[in-house]
Amino acid sequence: MRRIALVTLVVDDYDEAIRFYTGALGFRLVEDTLRPDGSRWVVVEPGDQGTGLVLARAKGDAQAARVGDQTGGRVGFFLHTDDFARDHARMLAAGVTFLEEPRHEPYGSVAVFQDLYGNRWDLLQPAD
Repeated sequence: MRRIALVTLVVDDYDEAIRFYTGALGFRLVEDTLRPDGSRWVVVEPGDQGTGLVLARAKGDAQAARVGDQTGGRVGFFLHTDDFARDHARMLAAGVTFLEEPRHEPYGSVAVFQDLYGNRWDLLQPAD
């Protein structure tokens, strides 16, 4: 079996990113290890079966310029849920910014939100 296990997300600050992903989005912190070069290996994931995110602090101007715009303004991340209404309400209460009202498409219930840096995500409950 093959699958994508981790995806890197470039962030400004480890701790603020951890707070957002574990608090506002309800992810769990899988690992936060200090590396010999002073950086950290930080992994969060939405659940036991989801692809994890490596939260990597930007190094240098080129990486810093990508924070919040890793996909050129397109939705680049897709957070699946089994209860759209529950997670949408929880995320709103936690201060997550949604860029549109929830909509119902043939493929499921969806709304675009942004993370603390401006990266666009879909909250999506796939149709049965």
